[in-house]
Amino acid sequence: MLSRGGIAGRKDDGVARAGQAVRGDVVLAAGLLMVAAQLVWKFELVRRTYFRQDDFMFIARGLEQSLTWDYLMRVDYGHMAPGPFAIQWLMGRLGGYNDALAHGVTMCLLAAAGLALLRLLTVLFGSRPAILVPLGFFLLTPMTIPSLSWWSVVLGALPFQVAVPMALASHVLYTRTRRRRHAVAAVGWTLFAMAFYVKSPFILVMAFVLTLGWLARDRMTRVWLFYGGVLAAYSVVFFHQMFTSVQLTNDTVRPSLPDAGLAVEATWRMFSGSLVPTSLGGPWRWWPIGEDYALAATPAPLIWASLVVGAAVVIVSLRYRRRAWLAWLMLLGYFLLADVVPVMLGRVEALGADLAGFELRYIASTSMVAAIVIGLAFIPVAGEERPWLRPPPRWRWAWAPLAAVCAAGSVWSVTAFTALPLGRNVESYVVTAELALARVPQDSVVLDTFVPLKVADPAFFFQYARVSKVLGPLAPGRVNWTERLSGPVRAPLVFDPRGRLNPVDVKGVTVPGGASCTPVGSEEVVFPLPERLPGGEWTVLVTYLNSAETTLVVRLGGGQAEVRAGRDLGATYATVHGEGGELALRTVGAPACVGEIKAGQPVPAEHGTPIPARPVLP
Repeated sequence: MLSRGGIAGRKDDGVARAGQAVRGDVVLAAGLLMVAAQLVWKFELVRRTYFRQDDFMFIARGLEQSLTWDYLMRVDYGHMAPGPFAIQWLMGRLGGYNDALAHGVTMCLLAAAGLALLRLLTVLFGSRPAILVPLGFFLLTPMTIPSLSWWSVVLGALPFQVAVPMALASHVLYTRTRRRRHAVAAVGWTLFAMAFYVKSPFILVMAFVLTLGWLARDRMTRVWLFYGGVLAAYSVVFFHQMFTSVQLTNDTVRPSLPDAGLAVEATWRMFSGSLVPTSLGGPWRWWPIGEDYALAATPAPLIWASLVVGAAVVIVSLRYRRRAWLAWLMLLGYFLLADVVPVMLGRVEALGADLAGFELRYIASTSMVAAIVIGLAFIPVAGEERPWLRPPPRWRWAWAPLAAVCAAGSVWSVTAFTALPLGRNVESYVVTAELALARVPQDSVVLDTFVPLKVADPAFFFQYARVSKVLGPLAPGRVNWTERLSGPVRAPLVFDPRGRLNPVDVKGVTVPGGASCTPVGSEEVVFPLPERLPGGEWTVLVTYLNSAETTLVVRLGGGQAEVRAGRDLGATYATVHGEGGELALRTVGAPACVGEIKAGQPVPAEHGTPIPARPVLP
């Protein structure tokens, strides 16, 4: 028989459990609302983005290749990413530059990352209101914003941000239940991340640190061997592919250490100018790179203020929270090994300290790690014994003003980034070019020049920055591309910087035609140029009135080219490598009679009629 006290005790326990369940439901609902609000907020940014730079190269390369091991497993300048390669391969076959599809994928991944973090925080700490703070940090931080404007970066960073909390949540459940399926799930999520992002092996390293500090450590030998086997297998495949994959420069990767001074400077800027300020709502100001991207440009006073505030946050956590030092050490270790080292080995020499140090896409993945670390540094893990070094202070809401300031700074920073033109101008170029290709006659000859730098920079993408690679997928087989004009090409066209097709003109020097054409035979006829042409590749346009078809030999200095010249009135093009103040012509076969001669660079005609008349997006 139960006493009245026992019955009352059970009632009290029931009330407490009911209260905890209600509180848990409220926290879950609040977390879901925060994730949904983030999606609404960030959609304004995502919808205004477009493909940029290596996005075009990856899609064009996907169209050129079959879905083979060599295609999927090629390491592109340190990144082994079969998942993104497969998506780019599919993207090219689903309409090429389908930005609506890209935006949809981005928003789904954003939602999945937020929900995955909410699950991990609930599993790790329980359904307590405090978990909404690290969740809010991840949802608000501008650390991830530039990566959302770059499709290729989205395909790497966001799947990783989904996989990290899912894998760690499964690992936490394994340590509590010892059910093998949770360890398998942790490895499964890690393998998923490995298919998308080179930093993914650090997930299992974080699982080890998490166990070392806050989880049950007994009977873990088998799972550590399991995890270690996965890491070893991945390492073998990765390093084999890295040292055998041929890059766009037609050579293989040769990692080298940068100058020590440059490495230290770039690392300091990544930490002080990027990681710390963006963790507190920065950078507040952006440094535009072109029209559709920007680097962090944190003002110097705010850099130092961020460092002071960040140090204060760390010190407070160390004073009160047991093992907070391990949490911050995990964040620092991830930053140095996963963020800094790859940049030091592969890019800092080419980019310099500023570009490498203030490029937020290099630390975008750290936002998820930082959110987890903030939780570990301030919130007791569920079931943790003696979580505090000393009783927490009475002013437990002192963090609220700082959180409010950081949230306001994040909104300010994201709004400032969203104010950039983003993808509008690149989209206008591509959409206008697509319309132009649809309107010109079938089999028109189009000069295969490089696209504008705002679309793809040839210094980085070489042949994949040519219009045939970037725009060719929009109208396969409709036009004939040529890198150099040779012979009597009929009405050649060239793209202007706004994506319109124009007749070709040759800009340089002109030898005017006389009252009648000048006869040219087997002996060279020399035409003095109005000014000397320096060494280089020159396009020569020769007009003629011939009685019969012939071959015209065009010479500039030590370079010459043979081109066909037709019968009757017409024009022929020759591409010559040379220099000098005179142009010499002769024929092989029937004589010719030439008129006006132009030598220079092929450009869109100033007074031609462009197709279309105006860009699609003005």
